[in-house]
Amino acid sequence: MTLILLAYLGGVLTIVSPCILPVLPFVFARGGRPFLTGTLPLLAGMIVMFAAVASLAAVGGGWAVSANQYGRIAAMVLLTLFAVTLLSRTLADTLTRPLVALGNRLSGEAGAGSGIGASFLLGIATGLLWAPCAGPILGLVLTGAAISGASVQTTLLLLAYAAGAATSLALALLVGGRLFAAMKQSLGAGEWVRRALGVLVLAGVAAIAFGLDTGFLTRVSLASTSRFEQGLVDKFLPAKPIKTVAVAGSNLPIEGAMPELAGATGWLNTPPLTREALRGKVVVVDFWTYSCINCLRALPYIRAWAAKYKDHGLVVLGVHAPEFAFEKDPANVKKAVQDMGVTYPVALDSNLAIWQAFNNQYWPAHYFIDAQGRIRAHHFGEGEYDKSERIIQTLLREAGYKDVPGGIVDPNAEGALAAADENNMQSPETYLGYGRGTGFASNTPQPDKIATYTTPYPLGPNQWGLTGRWTIGEEKSVAASAGTKITFYFHARDLHLVLGSGAGNKPVRFKVTLDGQPPGAAHGVDTDEAGNGTVAGQRLYQLIRQQGAVANRTFSIEFLDPGAEAYAFTFG
Repeated sequence: MTLILLAYLGGVLTIVSPCILPVLPFVFARGGRPFLTGTLPLLAGMIVMFAAVASLAAVGGGWAVSANQYGRIAAMVLLTLFAVTLLSRTLADTLTRPLVALGNRLSGEAGAGSGIGASFLLGIATGLLWAPCAGPILGLVLTGAAISGASVQTTLLLLAYAAGAATSLALALLVGGRLFAAMKQSLGAGEWVRRALGVLVLAGVAAIAFGLDTGFLTRVSLASTSRFEQGLVDKFLPAKPIKTVAVAGSNLPIEGAMPELAGATGWLNTPPLTREALRGKVVVVDFWTYSCINCLRALPYIRAWAAKYKDHGLVVLGVHAPEFAFEKDPANVKKAVQDMGVTYPVALDSNLAIWQAFNNQYWPAHYFIDAQGRIRAHHFGEGEYDKSERIIQTLLREAGYKDVPGGIVDPNAEGALAAADENNMQSPETYLGYGRGTGFASNTPQPDKIATYTTPYPLGPNQWGLTGRWTIGEEKSVAASAGTKITFYFHARDLHLVLGSGAGNKPVRFKVTLDGQPPGAAHGVDTDEAGNGTVAGQRLYQLIRQQGAVANRTFSIEFLDPGAEAYAFTFG
């Protein structure tokens, strides 16, 4: 019930978001109609269609988005016809008889009964066009659907979100409807109001056709509600406190029992392990995935702990929980484990079963388990490695192991595994698929089909663009020909890009530049001073490591062969 209330409140806040602007002309065009026969059916149609499309997108991925694109085209045609009937009765009369009849019905000229149906139909069309800003509350709903699978609850939450937005629109219409009525009575301007609404509807269709609803309006926010929404999430859904039990003589409480490992889809470096088989050992469970930069920067410490304490009662257990589809391929994970020098046991958690058993939400995440199979501490994200190692030493001594080594490891990591320059990292992780993509500055995306894109210059901070022929998929963008480019305006010491080379892993050559010039000394471990490199396998590539002062820079990568797959930028 709390989640439903949160979703409703998130929808209510949509009225002050610029992403609602393209929808307003269609809604206000029914402002002069009675609420029950004009406004209410329109809003009901919007609610039903938005919830249906969002639910399908949560379940179906690309095919649902493609279907929605055709629906958007049909909706724009329908609403353009509606606008014509508002603009001019003469123009409406010149249409063929079936179209005139449809236009009259859409305009509500055929009576109250047909007005209800027409309003609902317009609501359906508007729902297909509606692309609200995904603030923290809507993000909470859709992320839950992505991880746990869509369900009846997902649809109910989406309905609640849409109902909240409809409530705001209804309140706005109460004011707008009275305003229109006053204008008609005092100025006799009914026909001019009608024509003005027709112009606004056409403007709304044009804005959607040119991608302003999902492009410019999403980036240029007039009134951001994200902080307020996040405050609601924190207030109504605070992080569940971990119930702990004190342990006599120790500052490490019991946080719960270690879950079973039965959900693993495979194992590397070991036969299958069970919770009981690990009893008597101190265990560090490390949730990671091999293309995650945060996981990679923690990896040198995990490897060092495994080597230092393996003969003193410690078992390090890596749980590989994939983020991208290619990370579910056991062969890819096996190669990454070998290349990264991971010799401790690794459970393949391709279905996120172990992830959910631990109720985990982070990459990386470390759980410290004592010799009796009890979780005694945890740490999420990077950092605090000295504190984590002291926890390991404490648990080993509690278990009765002798000669536990002291001191703190210093792995002296290099390349992409080196610690981030937090003071200069002003660019966020940025995904290059439509599922989670942000900051896209090129022309309107065409999901799941080849399209030609251009990059506008100059880019704004943390904006990126595509140049050439690309297919933008749910989790990646794929180069359809040679000579394609990706450009990003960033501020960080290091720039990484998760890349692949398509079916068969055929190598793809590339060349990178900084501010239009070869990177020189600022090249990463996967490029040379001239900016040359090759995509050979699906992984994270370090392309830039700036030397000295860090400044805003324009990064560009040109792929000299077709088939490059680009998933996400990360920075350090």
